[in-house]
Parts: sequence; C-alpha cells; structure tokens
Amino acid sequence: MKSWLTRFFNNVWYGNGWQCVLFLPVSWVFSQLVKIRRFAYDHAWKQSQSFPVPIIVVGNISVGGSGKTPLVIWVVELLKSAGYRPAIISRGYKGKAGSWPQQVRIDSDPIIVGDEAVLLARRCKCPIAVGPDRRAAIDALLQHTDCDVIVSDDGLQHYAMQRDIEIAVVDGVRRYGNHRLLPAGPLREPVSRLDNVDFVVSNGVADRGEYAMLVKGLVARNLVSDKVQGLERFNGQTVHAVCGIGNPERFFAGLKKFGITLIEHAYPDHHPFNKKDVCFDDDLPVLMTEKDAVKCQRFQCQQHWFVPVQADLNKHFAPRLLALLEKRKDHG
Repeated sequence: MKSWLTRFFNNVWYGNGWQCVLFLPVSWVFSQLVKIRRFAYDHAWKQSQSFPVPIIVVGNISVGGSGKTPLVIWVVELLKSAGYRPAIISRGYKGKAGSWPQQVRIDSDPIIVGDEAVLLARRCKCPIAVGPDRRAAIDALLQHTDCDVIVSDDGLQHYAMQRDIEIAVVDGVRRYGNHRLLPAGPLREPVSRLDNVDFVVSNGVADRGEYAMLVKGLVARNLVSDKVQGLERFNGQTVHAVCGIGNPERFFAGLKKFGITLIEHAYPDHHPFNKKDVCFDDDLPVLMTEKDAVKCQRFQCQQHWFVPVQADLNKHFAPRLLALLEKRKDHG
C-alpha cells in the first residue's frame, strides 16, 4: 500500500499529474498554517531557544531524498579537519524508543533510534543525540559532551531551535516538482524560503547561486565478510537492487552506469525491512544502500552488499562555510 502511494504521489508531484488539483484546497490550508507558524516565531509569539554553541542546519524544503545525509557527513568531516569538535542531532525518524532524547552509538539498534542516526554514528564517529524535540537533544549533547558546534540533520522547519547557519539541499534533477506545497506538491515550504538560507546545495547540476554536490558510490561492501570491491566488478551481471530511500531511482541509475542489469526492489523511505524483502530464491548478488544495510544486518548473507556514498562539493563551499561559521561564532 505504501509503495503504491509513493508511486502515486511521485507521479503527481514530479510528473505533472492532473490529480494535484484534487489536493489544492488542503494545500492552501497547509500553506496558510506554514505562514502563520513562521510569522509567530519571527515576531516572538512562539519562543525559539538559542544555544551557547553554533548550530548548523542541513535541511530541505521538500519531502523525499535530496542528499542531506551525505552532506551532513561531509560537513562533519570538514569541521573535524578545521579543528572543531562537532556533534549531530537528528529526529530519529521511525525510531521506537520509549523516551527521548537518545544517545546514538555505532552499535545502537536502528529500530530504537532510527536508521539514519545509526548510519551517521558509523560514518561520523562523533556524539549524536536524536529525538523529536531537537532542543532537548542539543541540551543533552551540551550536558554530556565537549562539542563546540552542532550539526542538525534536517530541522530547517524546526523554528523552536535557533540556528546560526542554514544549508538547504535541493535535488538537482527533480528540483521542486510542481512547486506546490503538500499534499498537492512535494514542498514543506514555498521556494521563496530559499532566499533566506545561507547556502543552497544542489545534489547534481547547480543553478545560479547554488553549490554543486556530486554524490558518488563507487564500491560495494559485503555485509558478512566486509570485503570491498569496485562496482565495475558487477559489470554485465544481473543483481537484485534493493532500495528504501526517498528517491530510489537515483540509486538505481547509479548502478546502471556500471553496466549492471537490475531486478529493482523499491520500497518507501525508512522501510522496516524483513527477511523476505532482501533474501531471494537465487544466488544473485543483492546490492542495497548503506542506510538500508543498517536495518538488514540481522538477516545478512554472503550475497548482500551495500554501496557507501561520498559527497564531493564545489571547491568554494568549504572555505565560505568555515568563514561564515567563524563570523557567526564571533558575533554570537
């Protein structure tokens, strides 16, 4: 059911499906609520909390995968190389913890804290706290760690949390779809919101005023043996391609570039995988995203491989981000 709904709305939002008109009344109501909420925070009718360390938000104005997670990893690595002690906060989406916030470690259960949080813990190796109340997650990090800058994975619309730098990620291929707000379109906020962020990063080709980001997946890592081999080794082979992210077509297209024939298995973002989803009645290799592999380790087998990705940013982005961070820190 969820897969059907995902396909339906992707067609409506990105394929100019006429069905969007059915949702325009609800979309109008949603747009008014967005304006009222933003106005309330801008005029201090609702309280927004500040913090003693800089907060960098990496988010977007649309639903679905745009490339936030690879960019968060890249930003954290940049901050480390510049001598900072970064930490991360995240929503812990789909996590089933009984209380929040939760500390996340490399061995945390993704069912409890969410798949993206565990992926970030394994890749970034820095303090991470997750929970629906990002202010509480920040307070927990400040109380229990010595971090001096915090990166928020998503949270562009979490106005109860004051931020020093906003980075918006845009899908360079799908852009803003039909430019309509939910549910008639994919947008959480109007495109004009991007006029107020500090940086716009395009996952793909960049428009004027944007910074291009190339997300590359060049190797596959075996879930059982930890063996690594280049994706070109799968050239000419047929594989099962399993994907439960916001934009599975991006993952499939990346594999096809290596001459791999795919049996595609697309699932909704944050799909709760079971054994039948990734174990098939043949000996073909199974390639999946790194985020999906976090949840599939409990039924891993020798045929299972995941494809880690690495973000490559426009060369001007790093120095400008660090310079702005120093400026905002000095004026904080």
